[in-house]
Amino acid sequence: MEIKIGTQLELEPTYTESVEKFRCKVVEQTENIIYIDYPINVATNKTAFLIDGSEFRATFHTDDKLSFAFSTEVVGRRAGNIPMIMLHCPKEDDFIKIQRREYVRVETPVDIAIQFQDAKYQLVTTDISAGGLAVLLKGVINFQAGDDVQLTIVLPYANGDVKYVITDATVVRIFEKDAQKIATIQLTDTDDVDQQHIVRFCFERQLVNRRKEINPFDD
Repeated sequence: MEIKIGTQLELEPTYTESVEKFRCKVVEQTENIIYIDYPINVATNKTAFLIDGSEFRATFHTDDKLSFAFSTEVVGRRAGNIPMIMLHCPKEDDFIKIQRREYVRVETPVDIAIQFQDAKYQLVTTDISAGGLAVLLKGVINFQAGDDVQLTIVLPYANGDVKYVITDATVVRIFEKDAQKIATIQLTDTDDVDQQHIVRFCFERQLVNRRKEINPFDD
C-alpha cells in the first residue's frame, strides 16, 4: 500500500534499552526511500537528530483507520527548504497490520524458565505477546492455575542480540490440547523497557511468518 505524502509516522528505536517515541511526517517518497521532516521526541517535544544507520519500528495509520508497522533505518539526509531525513521503505509485503487489541500474540517457540517456590522448569512457549504467553508443559509440574511465578524469557533477535526478560507472572489456566498440556500465563510486573523488548521481538517474528506465507519454499 502507498504511504501518502503528509502521513504521520511514529518511530520507536530498535535494539536499545531506552523507550523513546518520535513523530514525523512523510514529505516525499520514491520507490524505496521515504523522506521525512526532522522528528519530534514525543516525551520532550524537542527535535531529534537521527544518526545514519539507526534502526526503527515505524507505524502509521491509513485513511480508513487501519494501522501498519514496518522495520526501517536511516539511510541519509537531504538539505533544502525543508531539511529531510531519508528512511528505507520496505516492500508492501513487509508491512505488518497491527491488531486493534493492545498486544499482538505471535505463535513462536521461545525458551523460558519458570520459577515456582524452590523449583525451576525449563520450558518452551507456543505463543507470546507483551501481555502473556502459552507454554508447553512437560513432566511433573507443581504450579496450578492462580499461582504466582517468576519467568525468565529468552528473546533472540534477528541481528544476533539476545535479551533476557525477567518478570513476575500469574498462571491463568492449565488445559490439554491435541494430547499436549498447556499453561497460559499472564505477565503481571513487566516494566516498559521489557515490554518493548517483547513487542519488538513479536514484530520481528510476525515479519518472518509473513515472509514464509508469501514464499513457503524459501529457507
